Amino acid sequence: MVTVFQSAGTTSDMEALSVQSLLEASGIAAMVVSTEVLPNLPEEVRVAREHVTEAKRIIADALAAGPAGAAEAEKAGE
Repeated sequence: MVTVFQSAGTTSDMEALSVQSLLEASGIAAMVVSTEVLPNLPEEVRVAREHVTEAKRIIADALAAGPAGAAEAEKAGE
């Protein structure tokens, strides 16, 4: 498994779970890795090596679209 996203801070768990959901909705299995013992370490989202390029593209597209893009995608899926 290869890390494709890292997030630190007070909303890191929510961000990591959102990225995991985004990737899984796109057909890419993803897992969130975190350390409860050391909560100051970042949350990571990992995917299989063969999906790294596609996963990074999906994440970059979602970040570029921002919240408006997320609302638009949700509306289109209704």
